[in-house]
Amino acid sequence: MPATDLALLTEAAEAAGRIAERHWKRTLKTWDKPGHQGPVTEADLEIDAMLRERLTAARPGYAWLSEETEDTPARLDARRLFVVDPLDGTRAFIAGDPTFAHALAVADAGRVAAAVVFLPIRGEMYAATLGGGATLNGQPIRASGRARLDGAAVLTARPALDPCHWSGPPPRLRRSLRASLAYRLCLVAEGRFDAMLTLRDSWDWDTAAGSLIATEAGARVTDRRGAPLVFNTESPVSAGIIAAPAPIHDEVMARLA
Repeated sequence: MPATDLALLTEAAEAAGRIAERHWKRTLKTWDKPGHQGPVTEADLEIDAMLRERLTAARPGYAWLSEETEDTPARLDARRLFVVDPLDGTRAFIAGDPTFAHALAVADAGRVAAAVVFLPIRGEMYAATLGGGATLNGQPIRASGRARLDGAAVLTARPALDPCHWSGPPPRLRRSLRASLAYRLCLVAEGRFDAMLTLRDSWDWDTAAGSLIATEAGARVTDRRGAPLVFNTESPVSAGIIAAPAPIHDEVMARLA
């Protein structure tokens, strides 16, 4: 059994990557989730089942929360919780885009304590522990040092820049997007982008792992109201996500309507 939760998550993410690589760019069984929640493939479900069996066997006292497993209130009684998106960016995966990811985290009393985000096709393993810094393939990473929002490189969807969301003119950004929300948070952690912003409610499995990685790399990560993210709540969702160096985060908060 791995001595640390980070080692356990890393080994499990690598196993998930092997399953994803076996299915990638092949004909997949695909279903649409109810409520316009997007597609799910046989790969998502196979990875989810493997991760649940592997992780809960290694840590039987930890509860389980995953995008592809029916949620139950039993997890609320647990101090420690696995928060897992077995395949974040399913649309990218279906399209043969390599920017899908496996996002695995352990939350302890509501705070993420260990996390990995693994992009198997790109060979990129982002990792962090609470208070231990963030790494990419074992090398330390740091968020951008940029201090101004206008002109910043920001990962966000076009609707987030609608004037209705801003108290004045929307910021002038160099806008990009990636399908995986976890990967967006890691790109901020790596300093390849200055910030990421989503104003839509965001599921815990999309945000838990990446939020710790970004925070440990020096970014500030909150919901769209500026509140810290808390995990293992009754409703596993946050009111959007803002991840950016402190000066840019402050400016976003000041300018949002």
